[in-house]
Amino acid sequence: MAVEKCTSCNVPLAEPGWTTFECPKCRQIINRCHSCRHQSIQYECKKCGFVGP
Repeated sequence: MAVEKCTSCNVPLAEPGWTTFECPKCRQIINRCHSCRHQSIQYECKKCGFVGP
């Protein structure tokens, strides 16, 4: 089983507070760790290039 990683910082999603959601543009899965979510660090969809907060 592969370990999910944050789309922004590539840290393994092991700490509480992470989330997974679909890219608003192409529906690719985006993973976000608690730290990146809290700091509003940008993410980029690896499939379509959509950038979000």
